[in-house]
Amino acid sequence: MSRRHATIFSSLLLLIGLVCTLLVVRVPYSELSPGPTVNTLGKHGGDPVLSIEGRRTYPTSGHLNMTTVRVTSADYQMSLPEALYGWFRDDSSVVPHETLYPDGKTAEEAEQENAEEFTQSQESAKAAALKELGIEVPTRTVVAAVVKDGPAEGTLRAGDIVKAVDGEPVKQPADVAKLVTEHKPGEEVVFTVVPVKQAEAAEKAGQDPTASPTKEVTVRTVAAEEDNRAIVGIQAGSAHTFPFRIDIKLADVGGPSAGLMFSLAIVDKLSRPDLTGGAFVAGTGTINADGEVGPIGGVQMKTVAARRAGATHFLTPEANCPSALGNAPDGLTLVKVGSLDDALKALEALREDRPADIPRCTAD
Repeated sequence: MSRRHATIFSSLLLLIGLVCTLLVVRVPYSELSPGPTVNTLGKHGGDPVLSIEGRRTYPTSGHLNMTTVRVTSADYQMSLPEALYGWFRDDSSVVPHETLYPDGKTAEEAEQENAEEFTQSQESAKAAALKELGIEVPTRTVVAAVVKDGPAEGTLRAGDIVKAVDGEPVKQPADVAKLVTEHKPGEEVVFTVVPVKQAEAAEKAGQDPTASPTKEVTVRTVAAEEDNRAIVGIQAGSAHTFPFRIDIKLADVGGPSAGLMFSLAIVDKLSRPDLTGGAFVAGTGTINADGEVGPIGGVQMKTVAARRAGATHFLTPEANCPSALGNAPDGLTLVKVGSLDDALKALEALREDRPADIPRCTAD
């Protein structure tokens, strides 16, 4: 073999080795891409997404689509070529793995957290919608989550109604942390609670769950790692007692970002006029019980998904507007909203053909 041929052969082997190495090298990144969209006014998998019993409902038209993002799983390791390919695509986004799965969360932990956030989002969406319609929604403080391996695990349960801490009545979730941190680490805290099973049984029987019999639970505090304050390893939150039944059925979806669209669907079914006037509207955004809309992740992928599905207007949380504008599909109007009331006013302007009154996302 001549020197020239040997050089070519060696270079070819080196190139093949380099390509093989690139194919097996894994990088700490994850990918987001447009997911399915679902009309909250319609059906999914053959069943209504939203069903209401015990209250008069009205016909609806058009679309109020919630949007989703597909993400690579927590245990998936991207190859370098996959990451490079994703970076150059308009319909995907490559981000550091820890952005989606902080603190080394496993796939099971991420799925559980998403399911819990989705459930809480539904509760907040229902409360916000009914409040918007002037319907009273009693609220109670509950154990929203129990930290795994924390002091309260096995003693307090998610859904327990917290009536008092150390005999001091609890009026809102913030009271729980305030009363616990009055202790020193290692001291005991006494919770007066209505156990979740009793609360659920009372609700099913049409009774006030907060009036159910209580029990006292004692938990020993530990020191928080970040600032040494006393904690018991729970997160307090709010639960609501609804005057009639509202069911949201949507499998294989997690996280809190559909809250706004669920609220709008509930308002649409319980009131007149028809919110969309037949238009195809999609959107995203978290919502709290007071109707405040919050930002979400992956908004650029959601706008792509919305436009592919046929949407002409996209309800965009105000804080997400700058990011959404960076990859806005042609033919999709990005509507800026900061609250449920903002969204309703924007839909009214759309329905009445007043485009100048629809607040749009701007770069500033």
